[in-house]
Amino acid sequence: MSPARMTEGRTSLLGAMLTMIGPLSMAIYTPAMPELVHAFATTDAAIKLSLSLYFAGFACAQLLSGPCSDAFGRRSATLGFLLIYTLGSLIAAFAPSVELLLAGRLIQGIGASVGVTVSRAIVRDQFAGGEAARILNMIGIMLAVGPAMGPTVGGLALVAFGWQSVFFLMVGFGILSFLVVAALMRETTLPDRALIRPTRLIGAYATLIRDPRVFFAALVLGGNVGALYAQSTMLPFVLIKTVGLTPAQFGIGMLMQTGSYFAGSVALRMVSKRLMPGDALKFGLVLAGIGGVMIFLSTHLLTPTYISIMLPVGICSFGMAFIIPDITTAGLTPHPRLAGSASALLGFVQMGCGFLGGVAASLMHDPLTAFGIIIPAMEIMAVAAFFGFRRAWARAD
Repeated sequence: MSPARMTEGRTSLLGAMLTMIGPLSMAIYTPAMPELVHAFATTDAAIKLSLSLYFAGFACAQLLSGPCSDAFGRRSATLGFLLIYTLGSLIAAFAPSVELLLAGRLIQGIGASVGVTVSRAIVRDQFAGGEAARILNMIGIMLAVGPAMGPTVGGLALVAFGWQSVFFLMVGFGILSFLVVAALMRETTLPDRALIRPTRLIGAYATLIRDPRVFFAALVLGGNVGALYAQSTMLPFVLIKTVGLTPAQFGIGMLMQTGSYFAGSVALRMVSKRLMPGDALKFGLVLAGIGGVMIFLSTHLLTPTYISIMLPVGICSFGMAFIIPDITTAGLTPHPRLAGSASALLGFVQMGCGFLGGVAASLMHDPLTAFGIIIPAMEIMAVAAFFGFRRAWARAD
């Protein structure tokens, strides 16, 4: 069977929907976190752990879902993992104890892992260079809409129907995604089952990790995008418990984050043709560094308010829209035959950083202190990794 080629529009639509699974499952869930503490008569740390376990499943399973898409095909791997995601959502929705809730969230993360890996791989399979970056930017624009509405929808569903409704929304999204992939996705690669053999799998990841162009690209994503995931374990408690927002207000207030990302994606699309290669990435990292410093200063010097917390988050999110397309394209370029595995490695590092940031936050106990230390450190890590990335490409050229 020969690989098929989908249109740019269809690739963007499928890529956005698949990429959306991870952040949407997080965005819808976050308003319910303080409520779940009371529903299961447990602690803040236990509910934060439910998000950390989701990150762990998401991050680690990417190391398998990416190679599975290389070995069995993008379409088959996606359908299989979407079934796992839907199963995890059902377990969480009907969980009678916090232990089963944690298990459901872990399974959800495993299933959702296919989204990031396959969405990037189908772009790399069919497009390259500026064209690939343009599609990834369009995916970013489309992606911003769903997660932007996620906290709002989750907060309203929580108030109207209770915490279980949040997971039923995820069940519905899993079923819808499965049907859309079954109907619209074409196979874009030639499956090679030898790639799933342990020796080949280990060899592929060793090749990628040894390549500093891939390694430092992963660290840039890990610091910047990982910070977005890590702060989701802290912001509900900072904004609801410390600042005093209601769950519904929190959901609406998170539009600052996703709206800034959307605005950045639109701005990039408008100016991309006038930018020199690498300019968008540099600009985005400058904003990430500024936002990180502002978070550190505001949490240490100011009484926390919605603006003092979310304005720096918005600056980081605006910059992230400029970072993701270029750094992702660069990380996937050196090894086209390992596109699925390379995409999995990039996703593993960014989600792994989010997971570690969330775990560190739970150990620090005070969400505001954790937010003011961990997020700036991750943004600065992304900026530092860029210099290694630039040197690696200079040597390769």
